[in-house]
Amino acid sequence: MSQKLRVGILGATGMVGQRFISLLENHPWFEVVTVAASARSAGKTYEEAVGGRWKMTTPMPEAVKKLVVMNVNEVEKVAASVDFVFSAVDMSKDEIKAIEEEYAKTETPVVSNNSAHRWTPDVPMVVPEINPEHFKVIEFQKKRLGTTRGFIAVKPNCSIQSYAPALTAWKEFEPYEAVATTYQAISGAGKTFKDWPEMVENVIPYIGGEEEKSEKEPLRLWGRIEDGVIVPAKSPVITCQCIRVPVLNGHTAAVFVKFRKKPTKEQLIEKLESFSGIPQELNLPSAPKQFIRYMQEDNRPQVKLDVDYENGMGVSIGRIREDSVYDFKFVGLSHNTVRGAAGGAVLCAETLKALGYIAAK
Repeated sequence: MSQKLRVGILGATGMVGQRFISLLENHPWFEVVTVAASARSAGKTYEEAVGGRWKMTTPMPEAVKKLVVMNVNEVEKVAASVDFVFSAVDMSKDEIKAIEEEYAKTETPVVSNNSAHRWTPDVPMVVPEINPEHFKVIEFQKKRLGTTRGFIAVKPNCSIQSYAPALTAWKEFEPYEAVATTYQAISGAGKTFKDWPEMVENVIPYIGGEEEKSEKEPLRLWGRIEDGVIVPAKSPVITCQCIRVPVLNGHTAAVFVKFRKKPTKEQLIEKLESFSGIPQELNLPSAPKQFIRYMQEDNRPQVKLDVDYENGMGVSIGRIREDSVYDFKFVGLSHNTVRGAAGGAVLCAETLKALGYIAAK
């Protein structure tokens, strides 16, 4: 590609916005040219607006330090400077829905990390290895919005990435019931230990809204397009508990599954390791070479050792074994702010570009 697409980050000063900026440094297809945030940050350089709140372990990229932060609410002005935007705004759900639609109506594609549009029937919610065909619903969404190139696409909740890919890989064995407990990192709440000292040596058995998302969103991934909307699947039925644990990055899941067609452990492992999708076929820049790996050691995956597998874009599964109540149980691990948030959205954008949905204005 001779010319990179011009990208804007909405909500650029927050933790997910920062993750977008760090992931897009030296990206072969995309260049961050615009950063937008609330009115209180507007007019400052990005470096000034973030100040001492840079939460990434890598330094702030030089290319963004001197960018002047724009007011995210000045939609026409921001949209005029970019080919598409990533959205990580921190607003109420209704405000997010409204502002993302406003951007889309300026003929600017919006790839969102937010949950506000995950259940809008004609907005695709995609993990590119699992359900890229859902992007076809964009044509129906454009008719509703009255646009020719503007639309909204979203990625799902961070916690489901640690088990939904495995259940997808095992589809032919017809999983019909699953129990999942997720052990979720504090960065999922946009926090570090410095911000949240009460999480040190602590476990909080509640994350608002998370259990419903973890139970329902996989069914939307496995759904189908019917009459211009996504109709969620009805199975497998998932029940979930979500627990906040003293870990910075990495969501772990302990999962129990029942299958209609009972597989062997060896078959389950083979399906995980051979599972791939469009990102691998097209060799997209952010795609993991191997989306899911199986770890044979009894004490893996571990957050400290394994969360950065495939630059945080891969999923690690371990401890598959038969269960006395369910058919099998396993442990999954995914990086919640890379694959589960900004990285998942970047891979969605790469897929959308490869499929022709995103192009230069």
